[in-house]
Amino acid sequence: MAVPDTLAGRRVAFLVAPEGIEQVELTEPWQAVKDAGGVPELVSTDSGKVQAFNHLDKADTFEVDKVVTDVSADDYDALVLPGGVANPDHLRTVPAAVRFAGDFFAQRKPVAAICHAPWTLIEADVVRGRRMTSWPSLQTDLRNAGAEWVDEQVVVDSGFVTSRNPGDLPAFCAKLVEEVAEGKHRAQARSA
Repeated sequence: MAVPDTLAGRRVAFLVAPEGIEQVELTEPWQAVKDAGGVPELVSTDSGKVQAFNHLDKADTFEVDKVVTDVSADDYDALVLPGGVANPDHLRTVPAAVRFAGDFFAQRKPVAAICHAPWTLIEADVVRGRRMTSWPSLQTDLRNAGAEWVDEQVVVDSGFVTSRNPGDLPAFCAKLVEEVAEGKHRAQARSA
């Protein structure tokens, strides 16, 4: 369980497509960030609402805070990429989303990706040389992109947190909060 104020106002972007997000992989990390005093923001490729899923069944909708073309990695302390098959498959086709995700790596800010989410990171060409995990069906894609894929509950590689599936969420959320708290490159102050 997160310690209150561990993240003391740190801003965390949750990047998602308009639909196909695995709901629990969005809501549990979101709550972990909030419980630790962080400020989560939902960033998507379109404004309005996004449609989450419980596996293949429609679940809840969530209001988008920002459109990816209107934000920068400079605005945030960390990035979370929830899974769901359709979610990262869509994101990896949107250049602004791929660039946004890649910029967190360029700035050496914490990134957390669960389940199928690493597909977006393959497109951003940021997994080469990284030790990581994912949903098992991505292991060949990740190895072909230069990653060292392992079958573990949670893997941390220099501020990059990955997990395999919703069953790994407790470990994923704990490491997410820990890595964001340790992040050395804070978001830039925004002018009023």
